[in-house]
Amino acid sequence: MNFSVARPEVVRAVNQRWLLKFWKEQLGAHRVPQWRAINTENLSRMSENLSFLDVTGVGDALRFHIRFHGALIGRAYGSVDCRGKYLDAVIPASRHKEKLAPYHHTVAAGCPVYTIYDVTDRAGRVVHYERLLLPFASNGMAVDRILASFEFVCLEGGFDGDALMQSQSAAPALRLSVQIETHEPA
Repeated sequence: MNFSVARPEVVRAVNQRWLLKFWKEQLGAHRVPQWRAINTENLSRMSENLSFLDVTGVGDALRFHIRFHGALIGRAYGSVDCRGKYLDAVIPASRHKEKLAPYHHTVAAGCPVYTIYDVTDRAGRVVHYERLLLPFASNGMAVDRILASFEFVCLEGGFDGDALMQSQSAAPALRLSVQIETHEPA
């Protein structure tokens, strides 16, 4: 999967734009914001769309341990609770390369990654699945946590979100895959 570089304005959802702005404000002199900068009260209003993951291992042994995922994510993926599981254990093995690539890129680049996929609900309505991955680090350098924000948008209005991601007959169509520019151009 290729990741072009884009400006923050590429992010469409208001909550995700707020998260990206918050992330950038926490950078300071660090390569990656420190996790302790997260104030969970600020995130509580959007928690149903969020997932927190610990990054474990290195290189080919890199894994993503799910600490929390919101109710909307569980509903869309048809899973009540994935806390304590590894992301690669809840994603079908045949989709690992494609589905885990944005997470690996977030860790390697130390930058936010934004993707948009098109999926269809059971009634055939196109739903844009927008995901923003934000890296964090205990030491401000090496990414060891990821905050993931998910938005599901249907231009037709309402859609059937129950097990949306599991009801796909074909792989979701990738519309956009970018690394967000984190520093202002000189």
